[in-house]
Parts: sequence; C-alpha cells; structure tokens
Amino acid sequence: MTDSSNSPPVDRSLVDRTLALAGLLQALAQVRRIAETGQANGDVLTTSLDSVFRIDAASPADVYGGQAALRPGLTLLREYFGSRLKDEQLPRLALAVIQLERRFVADDAMARRVRDGIVAQQAPAERQGSTHPEVMSALGDLYAATLSHLRPRVLVQGNPHYLGQPDVVAEVRAVLLAAVRSAVLWRQLGGSLWDLLLRRRQIVAAVEQLLR
Repeated sequence: MTDSSNSPPVDRSLVDRTLALAGLLQALAQVRRIAETGQANGDVLTTSLDSVFRIDAASPADVYGGQAALRPGLTLLREYFGSRLKDEQLPRLALAVIQLERRFVADDAMARRVRDGIVAQQAPAERQGSTHPEVMSALGDLYAATLSHLRPRVLVQGNPHYLGQPDVVAEVRAVLLAAVRSAVLWRQLGGSLWDLLLRRRQIVAAVEQLLR
C-alpha cells in the first residue's frame, strides 16, 4: 500500500492518462474472464463497450461514463504496481494491445475503416445497448476484419470450450476493440511506455487519488 501523504503532487494530465490505463486493464480483465468462463461482468462490460462509441467525449472520464465506473481497472493498476496482480496474462495482453495500437494509428485507411464501422453501429447501440449480441457481433466482426490482421497479434488464452463458440469469440473481439480504444486515448493524452518505467510512483499516487 502506498502512503499517499508522501506521494508527489499529481498533475491532471497524468491523472487522465491513469484513467485511460485503467480503462485498458479493465477491458482486458473482461477479455480474460470471457475467455475463461464464457461470461462477463455486465456492468464492466457495458463500461468498456460504451467507451467505443464515445469518440468525441468531453473528457477522459466521460469516455467511461465517469471515473467511478473505472474503479475495477484502478484497483487492477494498484495491484500491478504493488506486484499483487493475480493474472500474469494481463500485463502481457496490455503490452500487446499498446504495441498493436501503434501500428493501428499509423494506418490511416484502417483507422478510417474502424471509425466508420463504429459510427455505423452507433444507432443500434443507442437503441439496443452496446452489449446487445448483434452490436457485439458487429464490433467483433469489425475487429476481425481490421485490427486482427496487424502485428503483433493479440493472442488470448482461455478455455477451449468457450473459445470455440462464435458468440464468445465475437464478444472477446468486441472487448479487445474497447481495449484498443483505451490505448488510443492513453497515447492521445501523452502516454508512453516511459511512463510505466519512469513515473511509476506518480501513477500509483494518481491511482490512490482516484480511488479516494
């Protein structure tokens, strides 16, 4: 546990980047849960998939419907930096998504195709909800047709019984799209891998501030 009274002041930009990182981990934790059990946490799944459609949100917190919705992801961040994270696959997945995001934003044609695909699902998501099976299937198909062709591929391990079911695979891909959305936001806010190496204490302080 970090003693927040001894933590350095946390600037707003780092707090915002921490929210995006929490969104990334939170989405990937759901990817892992779906791959292992075939089921997601409904509220957390909604937070992740809603973020895909909030392309022009007023603030990083608004992307996720408020910072309170990121409490699970913030808790995962605290566990990671405290070397208490139970799922060893989660940091590897996060690194793969961060690397994938760099290739994605460098491909203008693919970025436009993904944005157009998301916009096409905006009305159904508003009408039926972002977690409706048809919406998730469309988002999963969009990921499969675009981001899945980039390298490095994000390899999700789990229970073969569930990963052999098309609806589960579609859900995993849809949430991976949400994870990439958080990675894009993180970069847009100035995030880089150097943050994770050189600003760990400040990120932990931001996490504690947000969890309070």
